[in-house]
Amino acid sequence: MSLPFRALQRPQFRSLCRTRGFAASRLSHSNATEKSKKLPAAATLPQSSCAKDTVITGVNYLKGQPPVLARADEEYPEWLWTILQPKVWPEDGPGGKAERVRRRQENKQRIKDRNFMSTQ
Repeated sequence: MSLPFRALQRPQFRSLCRTRGFAASRLSHSNATEKSKKLPAAATLPQSSCAKDTVITGVNYLKGQPPVLARADEEYPEWLWTILQPKVWPEDGPGGKAERVRRRQENKQRIKDRNFMSTQ
C-alpha cells in the first residue's frame, strides 16, 4: 500500500499565506532611507505578512485537527522577526571571529568562481 509521492512532500511556504507583504528590497537604498524618515513613529508597518486570524493552509497536516490561524504580531516572540537578518559579527581586531568569518566567505567565493571558470 503506497502513498502518492505528493502526499509525502512538505507544503510550499508560498501557499501558507496568500497575502503579499511589502518588500524593502524593491526600493533603492536612497528611497528607503527617505521613506523611513518621512514615516511618523506611530505608523509602523506590520511585521508579518498575514493578518490576525488568517487560515494558514498547509501547516496542519494531521487529520481531524482544527485549522491553524495566524496570531497577532505581538503574540509571537521578538527573536522571530530577526531570523532572516544577516548575522553581524563584532569587530574584535586582527585574527578575531569577524575576520575569520569574512576570510572564509571570501575563500568560498574564490573557490566557486574558480570552479565556474573551469567549466567554461
